[in-house]
Amino acid sequence: MPPVISTSGLVKRYGRVNALDGLDLTVDEGQVHGFLGPNGAGKSTTIRVLLGLARASDGEASVFGLHPWRDAVAIHRRVSYIPGDVSVWPNLSGGEAIDLLARLRGAAKHGSLYRAEKERLLEAFQFDPRKKGRAYSKGNRQKVALIAAFAVPAELYIFDEPTSGLDPLMEVMFRREVARVKEAGATVLLSSHILSEVERLCDRVSIIRAGKVVESGTLADLRHLTRTEVSFEGTDAALVAAVADAHDATAEDGRVSFTVDSDRVAGVLPELSRLQVAGLRVEPPSLEELFLRHYGDDLAALEGSTR
Repeated sequence: MPPVISTSGLVKRYGRVNALDGLDLTVDEGQVHGFLGPNGAGKSTTIRVLLGLARASDGEASVFGLHPWRDAVAIHRRVSYIPGDVSVWPNLSGGEAIDLLARLRGAAKHGSLYRAEKERLLEAFQFDPRKKGRAYSKGNRQKVALIAAFAVPAELYIFDEPTSGLDPLMEVMFRREVARVKEAGATVLLSSHILSEVERLCDRVSIIRAGKVVESGTLADLRHLTRTEVSFEGTDAALVAAVADAHDATAEDGRVSFTVDSDRVAGVLPELSRLQVAGLRVEPPSLEELFLRHYGDDLAALEGSTR
């Protein structure tokens, strides 16, 4: 089955700046795919190219096997898109704005189903549709787009920083809706710099840096690229010297800790058993650690500039 989204060597230039510099991205059907990187990495530019809002300078891109620039109208009929910063019509109420956005996506043919879904989502997102758009906060403007997007079924949902401005409770509701559309067979591309959000929602992750995808795979795949932390009750870090593949042993607060390559953990456990360790804890690397594998030098440079 061909991928829903595919790019190969995708380049987008703005003058002398390469916003995308040979980006390769594949998103398969029925997948929630995290597109991870800080602001300025090229996430929004990629989305604009995929939606036909910007024309690629070089390389190839397809959505549903269609060309984003030439076939934008056909693609948009099958896609629901939410930008990171939503603007609404100041003189329309929230409910009117939702209805207008939903009608643009074919809500009329869904009739009573659309109305029922809209009411369910209004309640779920605790949204008052009677206020005028000019009175809405950033979070409420975001809710307008979310409700309109989820109320009408789509084959592909593209979210660009979708929870920006939402409180933690509303973020939970967003995650539930993503799970619902995935269960219905939809595909989701989730662009975000919120690591916990991506880790909870996504089947696969692509990390983008300077307009290129530098890592892509499932979280399990990517965790093999870094180390797992192992700790046990004790005060003698020298015990770890007898454990093959152990690194960076320390003893602190009554626990001995060390790291081990993630694909070598199974071999370490029998050695720890022979040492009769107690209170063993194994913590796989987080998405944050995977992310910092590529952006740690940027963080170090920022910390150095503040000293």
